Amino acid sequence: MTDEGTFTDFSSVRDMLHDAQERRGFLTYEQKAALQHAEWAASDNRNGYATDPKVFTDMFNAIMEIEIFQKYPELAAKLAEIMPMHSDDVRAVIASRRISIEGDDVEKVLDIIRQHVK
Repeated sequence: MTDEGTFTDFSSVRDMLHDAQERRGFLTYEQKAALQHAEWAASDNRNGYATDPKVFTDMFNAIMEIEIFQKYPELAAKLAEIMPMHSDDVRAVIASRRISIEGDDVEKVLDIIRQHVK
């Protein structure tokens, strides 16, 4: 595996665990817990918008085009997954890595998310 890894969304995890359950007929305790969390996180109960693998991928790729996120793909993936609608929420995700972000980059992220969600 490379250092970059692979980023995926909760709806893809949910689908993979459902497939594993159908193939094997059972899931381990940990897999059941992960499935329950993925089902909740992919639903519209979490943030008002159900997640979709294609939308996640499109948002992730669009956010990665912003210069600051080319060094931090994990932040782009987190933003694509949680779909923040306010600048404070974007800044909170960015703050986890203790980096600063320009206001216009925050607006670019919000515009990308709004284009894909609404």
